[in-house]
Amino acid sequence: MSELHVAQVRMPKHVAIIMDGNGRWAESRGKPRTFGHKAGAEAVRAAITFARKKGIESLTLFAFSSENWNRPEQEVSVLMELFMSVLKREVSKLNKHEVRLKVIGDRAGFSERLQKQIAKAEQLTAANRALTLNIAANYGGRWDICQAAQRLAERVAQQQIAVTEITEATLASELELADQAPPDLLIRTGGEQRISNFLLWQLAYAELYFCDILWPDFNENAFAAAIADYSCRERRFGLTSAQLQQAILETDQKAGE
Repeated sequence: MSELHVAQVRMPKHVAIIMDGNGRWAESRGKPRTFGHKAGAEAVRAAITFARKKGIESLTLFAFSSENWNRPEQEVSVLMELFMSVLKREVSKLNKHEVRLKVIGDRAGFSERLQKQIAKAEQLTAANRALTLNIAANYGGRWDICQAAQRLAERVAQQQIAVTEITEATLASELELADQAPPDLLIRTGGEQRISNFLLWQLAYAELYFCDILWPDFNENAFAAAIADYSCRERRFGLTSAQLQQAILETDQKAGE
């Protein structure tokens, strides 16, 4: 692949992913759904590595929605324990590779133990700048907008701002991810084609990419294919998606750091 082709790849600054298909992946192998969630954690690690190498600034992963509490109690319990163990095990690696961790969502729903672990991980990685990893946990897009509106209403009640000062910009400043650019690309694995109450405000102008790959099988080639598709949507430069995908795989903007 020539340098010209590599230069023509349009890399998104912010990628959001709905990681769907863990349960179905496990069931297709005769395993319990919880087995799929553990396998999905490996795919998370691969996605983070890929995003960092390619110079993506923010990666937002939908780990647990506010609706997921309705799943079987055992599955929810395993998910919470997996979240805790991954935080403990991976945070030092994230810090070593200059990845900043941020958890978005309503933390009040988590145990005090998990809340403390989240705060500890965020504090440790707060100064890192290579990649911001946002984990959406107990998150819902409607909740996000609602809590932003409540904060603005409180400011109006305290006469800090006037009602007429509530604009798209002021509301956006109260949302989760307010400190980052909105997602350029949303990827959803697992074959479903819906947003599922994820980043409803922030995804207003994002490109949407849906694939049939179940999340545990989502590797760097699949990630590259999604970015190649994103890159093609505005500017093809006469190239095919396959050529762009190969260029993405060959380009490591932050390799060796």
